[in-house]
Amino acid sequence: MCADCDELFPLPGPKADLEEGDRLTPRFGPDGLVTAVTSDAATGELLMVAHMNAQALARTIETGEAWYWSRSRQTLWHKGDTSGQIQTVVEMRVDCDQDAVWLRVSVGGDGGSCHTGRRSCFYRAVPTGGPAAEVRLQPRDAERMRPAFG
Repeated sequence: MCADCDELFPLPGPKADLEEGDRLTPRFGPDGLVTAVTSDAATGELLMVAHMNAQALARTIETGEAWYWSRSRQTLWHKGDTSGQIQTVVEMRVDCDQDAVWLRVSVGGDGGSCHTGRRSCFYRAVPTGGPAAEVRLQPRDAERMRPAFG
């Protein structure tokens, strides 16, 4: 569960308040996380999907820069600390039941967001209409902007 949630954010109230109210009362999952979808504020391009715990969400709100929770490293992660690709939040929205956030950002450095060195983490298309076991991913906008890192 989320140890910091109660301290940093009010608990979700009735459904009507959650969906129509003006209070941010995020519904963190059993793992203490909400999904964070990040897109380029200027172009609308989808850059990445990550997760935030209460601390990452609070720091993002307080600093105006994107913070995430790394599930693989089990640590708080300030996007761009090592790469220079700081994501400055232009607008932040929450979905209807407050269990996902959408960040519209401007990206510093070379403008990339993926640790593979690409602009977006979504650089492969999944063809449909055939057997799932035979799918072969197809590159889309897959040029590297720089070498991969961490």
